Amino acid sequence: MLSQSVSRNSILLGIFAAITAAIIAGTYLGSRDLIKANIRAAEEKALLQIIPAERHDNSMLDTTLVTDDESLLGLRESKAIYLATRNGKFIGAIIPATSREGYTGDIDLIVGVNRNGSIAGVRVLSHRETPGLGDAVERKKSDWVDGFLGKSLADPEPAQWRVKKDGGVFDQFTGATITPRAVTSAVHKALQYFEDNRKRLIMAAEQENSSNE
Repeated sequence: MLSQSVSRNSILLGIFAAITAAIIAGTYLGSRDLIKANIRAAEEKALLQIIPAERHDNSMLDTTLVTDDESLLGLRESKAIYLATRNGKFIGAIIPATSREGYTGDIDLIVGVNRNGSIAGVRVLSHRETPGLGDAVERKKSDWVDGFLGKSLADPEPAQWRVKKDGGVFDQFTGATITPRAVTSAVHKALQYFEDNRKRLIMAAEQENSSNE
């Protein structure tokens, strides 16, 4: 009798464990999908701050080109360039960049570049700069990055693509020059990357768009 009871209890425990595992697995899969959806929504929101929805009609998250460029973009790993099109025509790209010249480490950012080579917007994604000083590169802390809007390789002249302390046209922060200097340099190099790869980016965007029609 005892052995039968133990056996019956073992079977019940096994069934209970299987049901529990199934519930946990289902919850995990459901949560994973929700997490992915939330991450995608957050990424799309960041991209739309630079190239708004009214300027393009494709999904930038689904129209990408991977790059691992180190010489101009400073990347330490492969990242996606997001491409925007309207009516099948390329209108701009959002390019990832990493400045390795930050005061306390890498500064990761994205640079939006219009088809004509002018800047559509800049956002710093992550950094470890000093709170109250270097963190003014964050759009939520100040509008300093808006100073890049409309700028291009020719405007200002190459020698003036620096902070004012170095003879350039871009503001620095009171008590902090290294951080804005690093970001300014990274943005300028991202523009150079775009110019060097303009044809490839346009072709990739417009081919991707035509293949989805």
